This record gives sequence, structure tokens and C-alpha cells, in this order.
Amino acid sequence: MTLPPADTPLYNHPLPDIEQWLTLKGCQQDKGNLHHWHIQQSDWEADLWLEIDSLTVRYLKAGEGGQDIQRSFKYSLSRQDLENVIFSGP
Repeated sequence: MTLPPADTPLYNHPLPDIEQWLTLKGCQQDKGNLHHWHIQQSDWEADLWLEIDSLTVRYLKAGEGGQDIQRSFKYSLSRQDLENVIFSGP
């Protein structure tokens, strides 16, 4: 399977392509809750949710005092833009 060009808005990606992209980026899908994903990096970890109109990311214990940091990104952003902001960490 080949992903659309990186400058394509995420809303123009079929769901299997989005799932492949997340897998390629090191995310693991929750088999009991298919719209929920998790990623663990050496210096941060996050939960991701594929919502109706946006991708929500919660960086775990990344804020001041160990608080979670949550951000939502519209699917109108390109895959490359989302990759740059999400996978660079909190």
C-alpha cells in the first residue's frame, strides 16, 4: 500500500492509509478500541484518538507538575504538517 503524497490533507486519506501511517510512525492500535492509538518514545509517550473531525493527542505526564498535555488537530492539515507537530513530541 502506498500512502498519498505527504502534502495531502489527512481527510483525503482512506482510513487504512491513516492506520498504516500511524503504524509506520511507531504507534500501536488498541485492539479493543480501534480509534485509540499509543506511541512510546524514549523521552515521551502519547495517546492518540481518531475523532470525527480531528486527531487528538494527549502527551502523558509531559506538562508542568506531570500534567498531561492535550492537543487536537483538524484533518484538513496535511499528513506532513501533522507528522511534524505530533511526532516531534510535547
